[in-house]
Amino acid sequence: MDKHRNPDKQKQFDKHYLEMAKIWAKNSYCKRRQVGALIVKDKMIISDGFNGTPEGFENECEDENNVTKPYVLHAEANAITKVAKSGNNSKNSTLYATTCPCIECSKLIIQAGIKRVVYSTEYHKTEGLALLKRANIEVVNFDELN
Repeated sequence: MDKHRNPDKQKQFDKHYLEMAKIWAKNSYCKRRQVGALIVKDKMIISDGFNGTPEGFENECEDENNVTKPYVLHAEANAITKVAKSGNNSKNSTLYATTCPCIECSKLIIQAGIKRVVYSTEYHKTEGLALLKRANIEVVNFDELN
């Protein structure tokens, strides 16, 4: 944690940004799981995302067997690609996600220069968290703190 960061104030920011990510997740058309993500830099939200199909595709995430379609994007990937299209960058930012990142999103997080990840819900696969920690990215399970 940044030595200049007030831990109590940071915990409040984390709580509020995660609440916002949870609200943003409600924009997802996915039935099995709705996930939201925000990227925050210098106390400003610079990007947001939720899980769903690519731009211009139908808003149906699952097939007729209730299996997630292979081209559905995760919330983190949507937020990272959205900031890539903007004039901003995510270097040294924090990503807030309602669910911990998978391995594929963790690779994107590392490459995007994000230095901190705060999430609320565990995912059944933990390879993504291990990769983030290996890359010296601060990882915070907010639900474990409360």
